[in-house]
Amino acid sequence: MTLISVLGAGSWGSAIALLLARNGHSTILWGHNPDHVAELKQKRCNQRYLPGIILPDNLLLEADLLVAIQQADIIIIAVPSHAFSSTLDKIKPNLAPSTRIAWASKGLDPASGHLLHETVYRLLGKETSVAVISGPTFATEVAQNLPTAITVASPQSGFGILMSEILHNQRFRVYTSDDIIGVQLGGAVKNVLAIATGAADGLGFGANTRSALVTRGLTELMRLGICMGAKQETLMGLAGLGDIVLTCTDNQSRNRRLGLGLGKGRSTAEIIGEIGQEVEGISAAREIYKLAKTLKLEMPITEQVYKVLYEELTPTTAVQNLLVREQKTEQFE
Repeated sequence: MTLISVLGAGSWGSAIALLLARNGHSTILWGHNPDHVAELKQKRCNQRYLPGIILPDNLLLEADLLVAIQQADIIIIAVPSHAFSSTLDKIKPNLAPSTRIAWASKGLDPASGHLLHETVYRLLGKETSVAVISGPTFATEVAQNLPTAITVASPQSGFGILMSEILHNQRFRVYTSDDIIGVQLGGAVKNVLAIATGAADGLGFGANTRSALVTRGLTELMRLGICMGAKQETLMGLAGLGDIVLTCTDNQSRNRRLGLGLGKGRSTAEIIGEIGQEVEGISAAREIYKLAKTLKLEMPITEQVYKVLYEELTPTTAVQNLLVREQKTEQFE
């Protein structure tokens, strides 16, 4: 029997572990905070992140990282991207050579600016079986068993198929891909665009502006993805366009809520304190902006989000900067 360990007891990690347990798999959910794990064990509910959702009996809860991984056939990492590398460092000494690594973290490694599969290869070796889980998903809706579709990308077709079989059920449809670059870029860039569209809505600019930002944001993702070897169909699919639409248009998105607050003149620190969870688009904006500069790519929306977050540019000025750019023919490249 396959034993799966999910590392990260936040909203998304808890939802994935819940899904796996409901699918009948032996599942361990690890959290870094012992007090939080003790509360989960006592209440059988992650009241902070998934209130009202009962955790099934076959979902084991663990605060000891070594215990959580020592028998696992598959490890799914669902920690924020800034903690991804350190989590790998902690588990590396105790991993069996056959352990396969998947992740649902969205973003780049802030220490290196690399995509997360590059971090896995650097720390664990290029022979490691890897897969990334991404697509338009809000954790609460997955936990509520509402219909959802995602993408699992792996360069090892067998592992990708296995992951799709483990995750799939009648309410959770999984598509497979070998485009691990495109799927990861979609998951990172969409958070930056959600901040931009949220800010525009916070400024009261309406549906026309939101539609333009979503469309031209997709253009930026396509430009970056194609330059880095991603497939166009991936970027136009669930992990690209699908995730952009989700996070840019629904207030369940923490990144969109950050943008809304910024558009209304509130400070980043104040909004983050109110949200109370990781807002991945903040670090993603910095890393994607740096990547675009290195590759000499034009990503004007990303640039303006970066300047709002890191150079104290006002959202109003950022929008004006986008509008006064030189007229040109619409194109993806």
